[in-house]
Amino acid sequence: MNVETATGGSLTVLSEAAARAAINLTPGGAEVVGAATWADTPATGVKDMLDYVPGVFAQPKWGEDTRLSIRGSGVSRSAHLRGVQLYQDGIPLSSPDGSGDFQEIDPTAFQYVEVFKGANGYQFGANALGGAINFVTPTGRDAAAFAGRADAGSFGFYRLQASTGGVNGAFDGFVTGSWLTQQGFRDHSSGENTRGSANFGIQLNENIETRFYLNATNVRQEIPGAVSRTVALNSPQSANPTNISLNYQRNIEAVRLANKTTFLLSDTTKLDAGVFYTNKDLNHPIFQVLNYNYEEYGAFTRLVDERSIGGFNNRLVLGINYGTGSTDARRYVNRSGLAGNLAYWSNDDATNTTYYLEDHFYLTPAFALVGAFQYLNASLDRTAIYNASSGGNDYNLFLPKAGFVFEAAPGAQVYGNVSRSGEVPTFSELTNFVDPIIGNLEAQTATTVEIGTRGRAPTYNWDVSLYRSWVQNELQCQDPGTTAGLTCTVVNLGSTIHQGLEAGFGMQVAKDLFTPGPVTDSLWLNVAYTYSDFYFDNDPVWGNNRLPGIPPHYLRAELLYKHPSGFYAGPNVEWVPVAYYVDDANTLDTSPYALLNFKLGYDNPKGPSFYVDARNLLDVNYIASVNVTGRASANQALFEPGNGRSVVVGTRFRF
Repeated sequence: MNVETATGGSLTVLSEAAARAAINLTPGGAEVVGAATWADTPATGVKDMLDYVPGVFAQPKWGEDTRLSIRGSGVSRSAHLRGVQLYQDGIPLSSPDGSGDFQEIDPTAFQYVEVFKGANGYQFGANALGGAINFVTPTGRDAAAFAGRADAGSFGFYRLQASTGGVNGAFDGFVTGSWLTQQGFRDHSSGENTRGSANFGIQLNENIETRFYLNATNVRQEIPGAVSRTVALNSPQSANPTNISLNYQRNIEAVRLANKTTFLLSDTTKLDAGVFYTNKDLNHPIFQVLNYNYEEYGAFTRLVDERSIGGFNNRLVLGINYGTGSTDARRYVNRSGLAGNLAYWSNDDATNTTYYLEDHFYLTPAFALVGAFQYLNASLDRTAIYNASSGGNDYNLFLPKAGFVFEAAPGAQVYGNVSRSGEVPTFSELTNFVDPIIGNLEAQTATTVEIGTRGRAPTYNWDVSLYRSWVQNELQCQDPGTTAGLTCTVVNLGSTIHQGLEAGFGMQVAKDLFTPGPVTDSLWLNVAYTYSDFYFDNDPVWGNNRLPGIPPHYLRAELLYKHPSGFYAGPNVEWVPVAYYVDDANTLDTSPYALLNFKLGYDNPKGPSFYVDARNLLDVNYIASVNVTGRASANQALFEPGNGRSVVVGTRFRF
């Protein structure tokens, strides 16, 4: 056995091929998505990156913000992210309180993404119900010397991006930057952002490499807000009137620094260690003007040891993640988007430490038993300065896991696990925006049983998981849905059930259509289907009602013709065949929809490429995402309309 390395390349960052081999060791749903999946799309957010990953429900809200849910995670948030932990090259990216932000994610800056669904991110120390997403950057050792792209399309969408990379002996570097502006489909949804990232590596010798990271973000984004069901389906371009009168926005300036160093201690042992630091200013006019400064830092270490024990192969992963941060949280009276008198001021401190271990013990070369655990210690402490209340909460969670992985055939695995997951509330969830008293919420925990299979061959691939989670104290965000513009209040639910089926496959359905020969054209079918059966478990108030916010059926399917010259073309669909509820009482729901899209282009890996991406060709009015509440009334503003018909064209080149 040999520890995971990228032979001939970087020690700190695995190649996509090496990552695919490593992810096959996961005893549960996990997938690697290469940049080729989203390179020929507008690639404005994580929906373009992950839309064909079964089990992932991602819908844009405004700008680059996305409502992301994996196995029902994140129902507690009407905006931004919770329930899924983010990483960049294995370095923790989420805030110390567990929250995350997609506005700082630039899809054009990454070479592939790893998705660990549910409690399958133990090897990174991820403990949330939805799992973990690891965004992986190119290095100077595998990037093009120069690459760029230009995109333009409907709703005033324009983007420019360029990158450069290279290697000189022991040194390598990669730098990328992008600028994006868009007017948006809806009123009051224009935005502009500039993002840059860089990493520089030094191989001190053949066994040690250190890599330094820099990320910088500047975002200016208007927020159109949720509207009533009637408005969403009949006048989808309309913004919430309160969002216009108070000039709702979300503006970010952020800088992140990090280092990761990899030591090959032997042929069987690898150690990663590093540190990270983030400074972020948030200017966020909503019901009040939020002016927050975040200062966060932390450290991590991860050991991978693969050796033979008593004649049996064994793979051990253990590590520690530590993160801490302080937020200078000031809120002001909103004067049409400008800060008026001070209304609130506190200092919020969050610290979390995760200890984790995962071990694969191979009873045969093809069959491994997997045992794992995590211990999470988290504390949140608020110090009142003005019109606030001091307080805090401490959480301690022990989360075990047991499972198996069976290599049924080369490139094909069968897996299963029983696992525990846990999530502590974030500061925004502990905050009641009407009452300054800090909330007293329990941690959300779950026990999940999962079984599935995955495999990959030259002309087909599949990824199927069946799971059931028994969730306690689920965190849910209940939005008042009024024009007062108040942020939702988070509560603990009782017992809930999350269960479902995640099924994805791709296959070559035909070949030799027009160009028979050793290098031929082909027709490919790609499908990702997610079935979500989420409900209350004998709740004293809601009985066995459906949990709101997530469609029971979600399908993405594509039929794509590929020519050996690089030309491709084909239709694709997005289908939600059944409406879903927006409230616990199950009194108000969305509307089913089906979107027809089409794309075509020319892909040249060593020169200029182009694409045309046409979406919602039938110009369907539909509801893309919702905010949830306890008991809704007919005209509550809980619905986020999806975009109308659009066309984006783009060109890419690399040398």
